[in-house]
Amino acid sequence: MESTEIVVIGAGPAGLAVAATLAARGRRPLVLEQANAVGASWRSHYERLHLHTVKSLSALPGMPFPAGQPKYVPRQGVVDYLDAYAARAGIVPRLGAEALAIVRDGEGWRVEMRSGDAVRAGAVVVATGANQHPNVAAIDGQDGFAGTVVHSREYRTAAPFVGKSVLVVGMGNTGAEIALDLAERGVATTLSVRSPVNVVLRDVLGRPTQKTSIVLASLPRRVGDALASFFADLTVGDLGKLGLRRSPISPLRALREFGRTPVIDVGTLARIRSGEIAVRPGIRRLVADGAEFIDGSAGRFDAIVLATGYRAGVAALFPGVALAVDEHGLPSDVVGVGPLAGIYFVGFDIRQPGGLLRAIAAQAVLVAERICSAPAMRAA
Repeated sequence: MESTEIVVIGAGPAGLAVAATLAARGRRPLVLEQANAVGASWRSHYERLHLHTVKSLSALPGMPFPAGQPKYVPRQGVVDYLDAYAARAGIVPRLGAEALAIVRDGEGWRVEMRSGDAVRAGAVVVATGANQHPNVAAIDGQDGFAGTVVHSREYRTAAPFVGKSVLVVGMGNTGAEIALDLAERGVATTLSVRSPVNVVLRDVLGRPTQKTSIVLASLPRRVGDALASFFADLTVGDLGKLGLRRSPISPLRALREFGRTPVIDVGTLARIRSGEIAVRPGIRRLVADGAEFIDGSAGRFDAIVLATGYRAGVAALFPGVALAVDEHGLPSDVVGVGPLAGIYFVGFDIRQPGGLLRAIAAQAVLVAERICSAPAMRAA
């Protein structure tokens, strides 16, 4: 069996950040990636996607985004950055290597792969991402729907939907942006929004909301939460007039306590106000030519895009171990303790103000320092 000191599972932003930070400290982990390139998720996102966080607060350790990139870096810009980041750090992942299980092996760990190969290591960093597996639970009546149903992971551009009527299910950031993308191409677009939402503008008077959220998070919680709600009301207005229900919990509290990122509006609300995007409540069931909604209304649709989110699926990597996860299935810790000593989790903390990439950068440094200071690792 192959043996190494450190294994990093995943070559997205989190895995690359950890590997590069370790490399800067003289350690060379084995990086396993199930896809055929680094940053695979970013390569497959819908084309109009941009970071919702400013590039100065979204870079990975040791390398800023290029000066030529805009403040909010586009999808391809992120892909190019991740390629350059891996090359600069000398990271050459083992591609097509899908980890299936991580099991205790003496004082270390054994990573078992779909290929049948296995590798033993003293430390394992799990960086597979919070959005590993799409949520695609069938809707009542879906088998009888005559149109097309796709998950947002399969959506790239509005081109295949031009001339059709499309229902986008879910108004997180992905659903809101896909609806906007469709509307901008003249597609008849409807958003089905089941739950109350928090919506904030990406910028207010030229100031990124990301920076404001970081400042508010530093205040006493009651004060920060109240100000977050006040600013949302002041800048976004009454969502009820648009057929949306505003969450009774402030955007900051919803993020901190429940991991619910507010919708960062980049134009969707304006299209709803203009009538270019219709809003309906949750779906009761699908019928052959469309959908019936819980308020008794109905609509005809040619296609449905499920912006219903993802699950991490991390617990499945640890057979026989009670992995502590939150309601999203995300690991509760960055540094494993007790029976999980030697295991680290980077890129799963979606509750931090300032965005996931900013959290990844901080976690990568923390994990690299822990690994490099562990006596057992020096002897591995």
